[in-house]
Amino acid sequence: MAAAAAACALSRKRQLQPAGKAMRRGGRRSGPGGEAEEEEELEREHFRRIINAFRYYGINMHERVNRAERQFRSLPAIQQKLLPQFLPHLDKIRKCIDHNQGILQTVVNDCTHMFENKEYGDDENGKITPASTFDMDKLKSTLKQFVRDWSETGKPERDSCYQPIINEIVKNFPKDRWDLSKVNILVPGAGLGRLAWEIAMLGYTCQGNEWSLFMLFSSNFVLNRCSETNSYKLYPWIHQFSNNKRSADQIQPVYFPDVDPHSLPPDANFSMTAGDFQEIYSECNIWDCIATCFFIDTAHNVIDYIDTIWKILKPGGIWINLGPLLYHFENLANELSIELSYEDIKSVILQYGFHIEVENESVLTTYTVNELSMMKYYYECVMFVVRKPGSSV
Repeated sequence: MAAAAAACALSRKRQLQPAGKAMRRGGRRSGPGGEAEEEEELEREHFRRIINAFRYYGINMHERVNRAERQFRSLPAIQQKLLPQFLPHLDKIRKCIDHNQGILQTVVNDCTHMFENKEYGDDENGKITPASTFDMDKLKSTLKQFVRDWSETGKPERDSCYQPIINEIVKNFPKDRWDLSKVNILVPGAGLGRLAWEIAMLGYTCQGNEWSLFMLFSSNFVLNRCSETNSYKLYPWIHQFSNNKRSADQIQPVYFPDVDPHSLPPDANFSMTAGDFQEIYSECNIWDCIATCFFIDTAHNVIDYIDTIWKILKPGGIWINLGPLLYHFENLANELSIELSYEDIKSVILQYGFHIEVENESVLTTYTVNELSMMKYYYECVMFVVRKPGSSV
């Protein structure tokens, strides 16, 4: 039984066009008058909070290293003498922190003006205040996203989870049967934009969508400010004080970008949107393909995602998914979180009317893995390709 009876509203997309153009941001739906103003103010506060987290990074990390030094100095002198390189290693970490802070400051330097349809005001001289542990964890995770999406170090990870999706796109939309520039592909949860960029490099019209400002600030920097390969470096592993085989592994640099993001063909059609996937994509029968990678478990209710995908896919269009089910809101007491098994998700997909064409329940991959670490997490992901029937209701 198909479940596509609900009518579609007009699309509310706000675009980011890479390569020097400002992005457009789609906010949440809000009511007239005071409600709209209140919503705008909340968005400005959120924007400034994330900017503050970027600026607070160095303070936060130096406090962590200072704590390690205090604890080391509390040891008996005879034990300290056994580790003559411990304090010099902490000094090396401090230099890495300062370098990372410089990159993060560069990332946010023009963020207050990055949206062509929103103006958040320049808070450059604003006081840096302590950021929450949650925001600092997000920021440190974002540093590892540079590795995943835009470094040579991240290539094995990209090959394991992006390449199967790309292969399915090429198989379903071959250039000898399709005008690739007229094949519209959407990548929700695009992160720093590499998967969407790779799809556009092949000649397809591709749009990435991302909600997180941590990701949006960083993708804006890579896509619009980086033009020489490996021209920047980060130290993404300095936050990891456990499971290091060698001290030097903690301060190993990673260079980015491994390709020139501006090397897209002149006629390439690549863009990104900033905002909530469900709220800014509501126009029916628009997309030939929707590609989701490590995305569907970001939902409060994954059925809402399935509903949106069903509506916005063209009849005959395909949805390609690869990822685990590590539900992001599972342990947040004040957030709705519906945690479905893959079996349940598959049942819902079939009830909507999708036809399963490819299904693999054992795709082994990682997510922002540190190959130098003594501890690594592996995901046994599900990958599927489902098609919306050509004569959907």
